[in-house]
Amino acid sequence: MTDTRGPQPQYEGYATGALPGEREPASGQAGGPYHPPQAYASPEGGTQGGRPQGAQQHGTQGVGGAQATRLPRTGARTTPRIRKARLRVAKADPWSVMKVSFLLSIALGICTIVAAAVLWMVMDAMGVFSTVGGTISEATGSNESNGFDLQSFLSLPRVLIFTSVIAVIDVVLATALATLGAFIYNLSAGFVGGVELTLAEDE
Repeated sequence: MTDTRGPQPQYEGYATGALPGEREPASGQAGGPYHPPQAYASPEGGTQGGRPQGAQQHGTQGVGGAQATRLPRTGARTTPRIRKARLRVAKADPWSVMKVSFLLSIALGICTIVAAAVLWMVMDAMGVFSTVGGTISEATGSNESNGFDLQSFLSLPRVLIFTSVIAVIDVVLATALATLGAFIYNLSAGFVGGVELTLAEDE
């Protein structure tokens, strides 16, 4: 067979040039590390190859400094800590207990009087006293008397007076019992140490 392609050109680069592994380094790179070419020049104080220039100059010290100066993530959610303190009520002041119990019992007595007045007006508007009073007067009445009059006996002034007397008695008893309870607590706390409380404070 006859070769019809004719003479082929000789490529001097492949024929006479050295292989990639046998090429000598350039004069400017002799003895130094190899730096790949970059499309854009690195700014001063910037990064080169994904690492700060200061870290490349200082070696392992730069790695330790970068880890030491790593800032925490601001978006990370942290669990709030709860501070707890265990305290003990060693003594209760009888004078302060008496004052507080007196004021609370007065407030309770006023609420009792107001509640009794409101309840009486609601029941009178519903006709409870007239209905029950008529039934009682018919059951206890006779030919000579009309029987027991419930409406006159349970009038609003009488109900308020009776409720006020109960409120005053409640104020005296509540104040005395609370003060006596403070003395008893102080005596028992001297033997057993008192009541222990655990208080918590959220940060």
